[in-house]
Amino acid sequence: MTVDEVTAIASTALYLVIKVSAPVLLISLVVGLLISIFQTVTSIQEQTLTFVPKIVAVFLSLILLGNWMLTEMSGFMTQLWSDFSRYVR
Repeated sequence: MTVDEVTAIASTALYLVIKVSAPVLLISLVVGLLISIFQTVTSIQEQTLTFVPKIVAVFLSLILLGNWMLTEMSGFMTQLWSDFSRYVR
């Protein structure tokens, strides 16, 4: 196994991590921004107000996107295991 193959696998894995985690992180970012704007408009300075909506939004996004995330990760692992004999050499 050459350095180029290892670099390609690592690159693909990092891209997969970014692709799978981006939707959940973006949803959390948008909910946090909306709650922050709401706090600014209403002059409510409660620190725990952002915590519950973010947790609920992340939980719901994991429920909705979990199947896709697991399919992407399983596909990557299937590809790695199917090429295992090539990596051992």
